[in-house]
Amino acid sequence: MLWKSGFNRRDLFRRGSLMALAGSVRRLAAAPLEFGANMYRSIGVRPVINARGTFTIITGSQTLPEVKKAMDEASRNYVQMDELMKGVGQRLAEITGAEWGIVSAGCCAGVTNCTAAAIAGFNPERMQKLPDLAGLKDEVVIPSYSRNVYDHAVRMLGVKIVELKDPLELATIFSERTAMVYILAGPGDEGPLGTKAIADFARKHNVPVVVDAAAEILTLKPNVHLERGASVVVYSGGKCIRGPQAAGLLLGEKALLEAAWANSAPHHAFGRSLKVGKEEIMGMLAAVEMWVKRDHEAEWKQWIAWLDQIAANVKKVDGVTSSISEPPKNQLSNRTPQLNIKWDGAKIGITGAEVHKLFTDTEPRIILASGNGTRLGNMASSVSVVPYMMTPGDVKVVADRLYSVLTRPPKFENPPEPVAPSVTVAGQWTARLEYGRGSAIHNLMFEQSAEKLTGTHHAEFDQGDLSGTVSGNIVKFQSRYRIQGQGLSYAFTGTVDGDKIAGVVNMGEYGDTTWTAERHKYQTGRGRRG
Repeated sequence: MLWKSGFNRRDLFRRGSLMALAGSVRRLAAAPLEFGANMYRSIGVRPVINARGTFTIITGSQTLPEVKKAMDEASRNYVQMDELMKGVGQRLAEITGAEWGIVSAGCCAGVTNCTAAAIAGFNPERMQKLPDLAGLKDEVVIPSYSRNVYDHAVRMLGVKIVELKDPLELATIFSERTAMVYILAGPGDEGPLGTKAIADFARKHNVPVVVDAAAEILTLKPNVHLERGASVVVYSGGKCIRGPQAAGLLLGEKALLEAAWANSAPHHAFGRSLKVGKEEIMGMLAAVEMWVKRDHEAEWKQWIAWLDQIAANVKKVDGVTSSISEPPKNQLSNRTPQLNIKWDGAKIGITGAEVHKLFTDTEPRIILASGNGTRLGNMASSVSVVPYMMTPGDVKVVADRLYSVLTRPPKFENPPEPVAPSVTVAGQWTARLEYGRGSAIHNLMFEQSAEKLTGTHHAEFDQGDLSGTVSGNIVKFQSRYRIQGQGLSYAFTGTVDGDKIAGVVNMGEYGDTTWTAERHKYQTGRGRRG
């Protein structure tokens, strides 16, 4: 998993660059694979410089040299997988001070394996029933602050999520149906509904507590989450630990972790599809071995030096300022400094959002941590650089590219000025979204005051408020609502033709699709055809 707060880790490729990239891949798909520096380019894929952090969409972190070596050497022999995990589990316990450890196919897979283990244990009959929960424990308690896009890893077992909202509920929320507690590490896990408070009650009911600490640094002997009472803590292998991207690290109670392994591949159970190979297992062990050997203070100093180098370059541009922000000492997740660069977009001639997109679309391709500033809006602009996963050769490239663009920005046309609405869309509309496979009927209720739109977007299973504008006969509006732990967002653009609208809707990480809508016939309004 990736950064847990502050960023949407999958908003990287917006509609234009994503479609252009997809087209280039299709054009070059027949090219033979070329080994070496141009391997990705030989199949039409453009590598990126990662100045953003440990995001899965840009392949997480750079594995350590020792990890690469361990994975390569592991691939050269056959082993019996149960024996391998037993040996690795013992070694992980020795290094970390936890009772036991296992390796999974990523952090989410580890959470799923723990959920299966909490329900079925070692009982093979129960294992085969999953995800049919009839007669089994079928509830997982999650404090409200822990609902997140990754709790699908728990829900995929078919469990009912019981949200814990008030400390007074701790005395009554557990029952014979409670299989597990899931907690997302971060803000909240030290409070009145934090790990320690919940674990004290969960222990009385023999309910395991699993903490998702995906992007955190390792805290060892003792582990901070296990010390608070967690049964198991789960980490992403391919983030700050710099192990394999497709690996997760689980530390905690031996019995629960051995059951989690039994519910996973190579065994024939629910987790069979979440297979982790010998290469990832040994690579993850090597990464943990290296964690206790790495000079973390020297790494931090190197990151600061890189940011100082970039800052010195950009501050040569008149009107550009920069500052380095460092996380508080108690922040464990995505623990990295960050360079914040600011300027007046009106004076420089380019906004931070334009720099961010330009760097994504052009060569050298650089993914910055953020880019802000809106043309014809708030031109106060900024970009940020995270050195967490940069390599030494990246620093000069990023510094030179920022200096070049801020001193000689390409010309950007201002977006067209909005015009007075020529149509009225107030009323109820039935919309049809055509996906790449399948379609859905949504209902839209618009209220219009001059150019401003408000209203409600009723999707298939939930609803959210919408807001937007009408310019001429062009309508643009956005909506957002939550389903379980995920926030879904829609950005609609359409052309109004009487009682019909047609256009494109952007669904964030899920890409673009087309949509059409028709107004309910009993309604009247300016813009209707006779």
